[in-house]
Parts: sequence; structure tokens; C-alpha cells
Amino acid sequence: MLLRITLAFLSVAASAYGKFNWDQTKFLFAFGDSYTVDGFNISNGINSSTPTARTQQSSNGPNWVHALTETYNATETRLINFAFGGATIDSALVPPYSPIVPSIVDQVSQFNSIVAPKPDSAKWSSDDSLFAFWIGINDVGNSFTWTNVSQDNFHGVLIDRLFGQVESLYEHGARSFLFLTVPPTNRAPQLLVQGRKATKKIAADIADYNSKLNASAKAFQAKHDDLETVTVFDTQPIFNTLLDNPKMFGYVNVTGFCEAYENGTVDSATEIAPCPPVSSYFWLNTLHPLFTIHDVIARGITTTFTS
Repeated sequence: MLLRITLAFLSVAASAYGKFNWDQTKFLFAFGDSYTVDGFNISNGINSSTPTARTQQSSNGPNWVHALTETYNATETRLINFAFGGATIDSALVPPYSPIVPSIVDQVSQFNSIVAPKPDSAKWSSDDSLFAFWIGINDVGNSFTWTNVSQDNFHGVLIDRLFGQVESLYEHGARSFLFLTVPPTNRAPQLLVQGRKATKKIAADIADYNSKLNASAKAFQAKHDDLETVTVFDTQPIFNTLLDNPKMFGYVNVTGFCEAYENGTVDSATEIAPCPPVSSYFWLNTLHPLFTIHDVIARGITTTFTS
């Protein structure tokens, strides 16, 4: 039921430009923040294992890139994940919570130095690889209260910096790109406790950032006529549909979270009284949705690519 209803919104949730065959994709290179991270550290080697602990993923289970490559893939798709919790586009523009957090600039640099040469352990090619970005949550979230900048202008700077990295990947042979928009984090517990003024402000900033992301994706596509795809997947309709209809989708709480679960649980069915089971919540903690939401996102992306 959840998938059928939410996927009805996908006709307006994604904008794809160019040609792309998801069924023949052998590599997924992911860049982003805690919504994408899985604990993989390429510094340990391309073939190093990904930690299996649920606490390594903010979703308390398979996040969207794992669902995309393990559940909704028609062929074997290898995930190489550069994402890092707390990441921003460029630490010099929006500082992360810690100076050791690699930004998108750093993550792309890692790809360029380690994977771009197509080592024996990752023989990717332009026509069998997808480059995916889910970034901007921390950029907007960390900067929406700043009073020394015009957010409208600053978002333009951020997006220009992001697409500078996209151009770098293009120069190294990337031809298929996927961008996920910033979801409505104005509805996350972290923002709700700040009050109506804060949620209204960040919602407007998210909309502006997403608008600029879409415009830059179209401009990037227009600039290069040999791209396979430039797809912008809008996460907002799915999030809002689930949040607006909690009873329909079985969520007992969409505005808060259970403190007993906020750092992850042993399994997806964990229940610690007096809280209901962890899987019945929308938010695992102050900012991160559970794996059930990530699964719908992944299914939606697959539908976009195969329809």
C-alpha cells in the first residue's frame, strides 16, 4: 500500500534528461552525508568491507543506496560509497560539525585519485556507471540562520561549487548523474522544536536550494551533449505524503522519536517499553528517517529509471 500510493507521485517527483539504462549499470558511486553513509572507508582500499553494524547507517537499516543496489537492481551493481556523516558541499563555505569530515570536494578528490584511473579492482566505464549525490541537507541546515549573507546568493555559490565537482567527474569520464533534492527537514524533530519561525525560514531556503539544483542540472545537461542522464529526483513528495498520512502508512509518530532508539537498535523489530517498535516511527532521531523511508526513495528512483 505504502509503495503504491507514494509512487503515484513520481510522475512529478523526478526530472530526467538524456538516455540511461539502469538494468546495465555495474557501478554506483555515491557522494553525500549521513543520509547516504554506510561506514565504508575507501582509504582502507576499494575492496575493504563495509561495516555491518546498524549504527553505521542513520536509517537503522539499509539506506537508499543499499536498497537501490541490493533490492531494486536488475543486475549486479557494485556500490562504492564516498559519503560521510555531517558532510557539506565545501567545508570552506559551510563548516561541518567536525573539521575531519570530508566534504563533497574531498569526496570527489578521493574518487579522482583512487578510482578515476580505473584500477583492476574497479574497472568502471562511462556507460556502466552512475554517479549519485544526495547533499545539501547540512549546507542549508547549518546556514539558514546566518544573517551575514543573502541565502539566495549563497545557495547559488553552493550549487556552483557542487557542479564544479560534477564537471570534474565528467572530465574523468562520468556520463550518468543522479541528484536527490533536500527533503523537508523543516518537518524533522530538530527543527520542530525551534518553532514556527525557524521551520518556515528553513522550508523557504530548502525550496530555493532545490530550485537552483534543478536549474543547474538542466544547464549542465545542455552544456554536454554526450551525457547518458542527468536525473533530479525530488524527495519532497514522498516525505510529505508519508508525513501527511501517518495512520495510512502505519506510523505512530512523525514529529518525534524514541530516545531509546536514536543511536540505532539491534534489529528493525526492536521494541523498548514504553515506546512502540522502532519501525513504527518515521524519524530515528532528531533528523534522520528510518530505512522504511529510504526504501520508498530507492523504489521511486528505480521506477524513474525503468519507466
